[in-house]
This record gives sequence, C-alpha cells and structure tokens, in this order.
Amino acid sequence: MARKPFIAGNWKMNMTAESGKELIAQLKPLVKEAKCNVALCVPAILIPAMVKAAKGSKIKIGAQNVHFAKSGAYTGEISADMLKEYGVKYVIIGHSERRQYFGETDETVNKRTLFALENELTPIVCVGETLSERENGETEKVLLKQLTVGLNGVTDVTKLVIAYEPVWAIGTGKTATDEQAQETIKYIRNTLGKIFGVKNANRVIIQYGGSMNAQNCKGLMAQPDIDGGLIGGASLKPDFATIVNFDK
Repeated sequence: MARKPFIAGNWKMNMTAESGKELIAQLKPLVKEAKCNVALCVPAILIPAMVKAAKGSKIKIGAQNVHFAKSGAYTGEISADMLKEYGVKYVIIGHSERRQYFGETDETVNKRTLFALENELTPIVCVGETLSERENGETEKVLLKQLTVGLNGVTDVTKLVIAYEPVWAIGTGKTATDEQAQETIKYIRNTLGKIFGVKNANRVIIQYGGSMNAQNCKGLMAQPDIDGGLIGGASLKPDFATIVNFDK
C-alpha cells in the first residue's frame, strides 16, 4: 500500500485569531491541488476560529496536545472531547518542547497516545535525539526507548503518525542531510517492524520534523522512508504552500 504524504504545520505559541485567519485565507487557494494530506496544529484557543477559516479547504486543523483523562482537575489541559467537538482530527504528542519545558516523558506520551487513539484522534507522536545524544552515538538507543515505551499497548500502529524531530535541528536552522534523515527514519521504520510487524510498519506515515522548509523539502521528500514533514516556523507564512506542493 502506498503511503499518502502528510504535511503538518505546528504553529506552536504563535498567531492570533486574526492573523491565523489571514494566513489560512492565503493558503487555501495555494494548496487546493495538493496531492498530500495537510494540517495545521494550532494553539487550543484558536481551534474554533481556525476550523471555521479552513472549512471547505484541503486544510485540516489539529491540536498541539491532549490530556490522557476524559475530564477532571487538570488545570491548563485540554480533553479529547473538547477537541472532537470542533472536528479536530490530529494531535501532536510528545513534542521535544513539551519534553524539555513541561515535563513530558515517554510514559506520559504513552498515556496520551493511547487515550487519543481510544477517542479516534490521530496522534502525531514525536521522537528524536538531542545534539549530545547524536554526538555520543546514542541516537538509536534514544529512539528505541521512545518508541518502545511511548507506543506500549498500541494495538494498531497504522492509526498514528510518527514525527522524527532531531532536537538539534528544531528552530536552529540546522537540518539533517537528506541521507541522515533517511537513515534515521529507516531505523524508526525497522524498529516499528520488529514491534508491530513489517507489513504494519510499512503503512505508518513517518514525518521529518527538523527545520524542513521551502528550500530543502524536495530533497527530504524524495527519500523512500520520509512521508511528510512536521513544520514549525515555515508553517507561519504562505511559503508553507511550497512545502505542501513539494512534488510540483
């Protein structure tokens, strides 16, 4: 089965309702012929307005996190029911910034992932190593733990997306070479094959998430195991459409 490419933007803590609506209005005609799936994962407070702005277009609206409880005393969190009420399909889980600044662990990534799947949301599960881990030759060790613990208990891995985001390449302007990205994502797919079976692993969408932009997207997307991108800064401007239309 051919894997359909998936380009997702991560707005992080950027944009307002007005600037977001303006950007989506600019993007809609630019991505209407896209051959890939397209999403923008926006701050929770912007979801209702962005869903309305993107209506009738190729663009789906996603969230940047989801809690692992249905409801309760979890100040500042957002539930699956809240997201589903607005038609949210995708949710980023375990982004390196959540791990670095907000105490996210492989164990909490696992709990959020399982709950998202139970609620028919598509998790975009982020994995990746720091610069020191790469320089110390620990990339595969780190990824193995993140995948083994983070996906523990998942019964159908084809219902989620993996985003490989080398932490050293996020927001730094540094990007893994096409070959580095392919080599590491191939390792991720092989690891999924050992856990879930090769047939299932070959159906999983794996994105590259380390400073993919309009200039380097074609080379990265030409790699056999790279199925898309999780795009940060480049998703905040109309150039995002160039990445979505990488095949043109």
